Amino acid sequence: MSLTRKKFVFIFLFLLTLLISVFASDFLKTYDFAWAIKFPKSLIFPFKIYISSSIKWLIESATFGIFTFNDLTRAISWVIEQPYEIILSLVAKGFYSGQGSQAELILSPMSWIAVVGIMTIVAIKLKDLSLAILTFFSFLYLAIFDQWQSSMVTLASIFIAVPFGVAIGILFGISSYKSLFAHKIINPILNLMQTMPVFAYLVPILVLFGFGPVSALIATIIYALPPMVHTTYLGLKGINPSIIEAGKMCGCNNQQLLWRVEIPSALNSIKLGINQVIMLSFNMVIIASMIGAGGLGYDVLTSLRKLDIGGGVEAGLAIVILAIVLDRMSFAYIGKHKKYSEKSATFFKRNFHLIIIIVLILSSYLLGVFVEFLKSYPEHFTLSTSAFWEKSIKFINVNYYDQLELFKFYLLKYFMLPIKGFFISIPWPWFIFILVLLGWHYGRAKLAILNLILLAFIVINGLWLKAMVTIYLCGASVILACLIGIPLGIWGGLNDRANKILSSIADTLQTLPSFVYLIPVVMLFRVGDFTAMLAVILYSLAPAVKYTIHGIRSINSEIIDAGKANGCNNRQLLFNIRLPLALPEILLGINQTIMLALSMLVITALVGTRELGQEVYIALTKADIGRGLVAGLCVAFIAIISDNLIKSASKKMKLKYGLTL
Repeated sequence: MSLTRKKFVFIFLFLLTLLISVFASDFLKTYDFAWAIKFPKSLIFPFKIYISSSIKWLIESATFGIFTFNDLTRAISWVIEQPYEIILSLVAKGFYSGQGSQAELILSPMSWIAVVGIMTIVAIKLKDLSLAILTFFSFLYLAIFDQWQSSMVTLASIFIAVPFGVAIGILFGISSYKSLFAHKIINPILNLMQTMPVFAYLVPILVLFGFGPVSALIATIIYALPPMVHTTYLGLKGINPSIIEAGKMCGCNNQQLLWRVEIPSALNSIKLGINQVIMLSFNMVIIASMIGAGGLGYDVLTSLRKLDIGGGVEAGLAIVILAIVLDRMSFAYIGKHKKYSEKSATFFKRNFHLIIIIVLILSSYLLGVFVEFLKSYPEHFTLSTSAFWEKSIKFINVNYYDQLELFKFYLLKYFMLPIKGFFISIPWPWFIFILVLLGWHYGRAKLAILNLILLAFIVINGLWLKAMVTIYLCGASVILACLIGIPLGIWGGLNDRANKILSSIADTLQTLPSFVYLIPVVMLFRVGDFTAMLAVILYSLAPAVKYTIHGIRSINSEIIDAGKANGCNNRQLLFNIRLPLALPEILLGINQTIMLALSMLVITALVGTRELGQEVYIALTKADIGRGLVAGLCVAFIAIISDNLIKSASKKMKLKYGLTL
């Protein structure tokens, strides 16, 4: 099929879908085809009931012979709880003897000065003075602005979740690398986990492990696990075969080959996975507080529920600061190479930083007995920006209320509502037909059948209308994110200075936990679809910018020179050469924007949206595992369909333009 004919077919199908959306609803209802608009309740299959029953049996009756399933969950909880309690006691609450009102303090938590000093010394060890200064002032900010106690609780959770996530991820990554059978099982599960809404993890964990910080840690570990598995597998898979052959020739057995040759060779990729685990763990800080995590996440969630603007912003900023510092530290660790040290070097020289840390801890404990300031930061020296944020939001609402409402009204009436009307009015058989057709076009029978099965699952569970509302909100958000992000990406791709600025901003945006984006938009626009859309745009904007920059800047300079030699001006170079060649990368950026938008949409259920995210949130509040998992799977299936279609389209374009896959 020629390109012109393909374009004609796509335009015809779109216009036909538009006509069906506008006119078919009344026609189908009039002629007894209402089932094509709303799937009959009598045909809905109760998957959620069966899932809930299975989980109930698992908790109450399942046994493995010498121990029950409940024994297994308690053992897992105990393994995670012990190190968590030690770290939490060390940095936040202190060590006690006894329980309840009879508990007596044996050892106070580490002094705030000791923690600031330790993190600063670690920053120097990892990189240089610039990172040390950033770390020092960041942790000092937490103390000065009265966020220290909550920050230490959050930090204790991160210090436990990350090692567990990294260790389990490496083990699964190695299993996937060593066994093709294991890879075929693990990879689809990981892909599903990465598209599953965050809230969907909380529902079964809440039922299986109960309410508390341990459950929150388990949810965080599971959520942050997939990137570690992927980076470990890709790092091991990408090792030069000659390195492995050299190891075998030196007489290494399989175990020695793995730990002495392959793992060290894949270390940079594994380190990158550690960074991803850290950032995803921070992304769970606020969400995990819904099932018992304390700290900064709980403070933000409480502030959102009470509409406490200042408290929410202060706690949110503290999370952002911690996330940025640990992000920079992890990247410094990725770039750090082991230095050769002479065997003749003294013990003091080899362990200089460790000795300084030990001396700092001991001296802070001893001097803290006599000087209270060295033990805990004085409350009367703390500052607060709460009043400033309250007044700022109040000022904006008082002076610009009409303009904000007008902006909201026009965007709702002329952009969001037409898109919503378009999606919810399409008969589900026609929508499925279109997506199966697109699947056939881009991936032939395999993708077409997959799309059919996933969409049928949504229909027979009675969640089609909520799925369409999810697609409408996601679609509206992604359109605006791309209209903002792609032009900015083009600018960054053509201008070196703009590239540095935009890349820095995009990197910072990607380090921020998703809940942070809700705070300003809720304060300015209250709750509803419009507020949700703005939060989603802010959260999902970065990939549209970064992938466009990468696509523009990765074009072979010889192609551009050839265009100039043929008399192309800047406009022709952009629209006739740069953009077509960068389109496969831009599509991948759009794909990542969609993935982030879908993950954020579930969180925006807290601000009053009426889509699949709300189903997951309601399931969490009612501890209804079946309802939560089915709704979560529906969101994941929408993400999988979008991901497969866009990646297949990008692959086709790369083949068309002869680009490297």
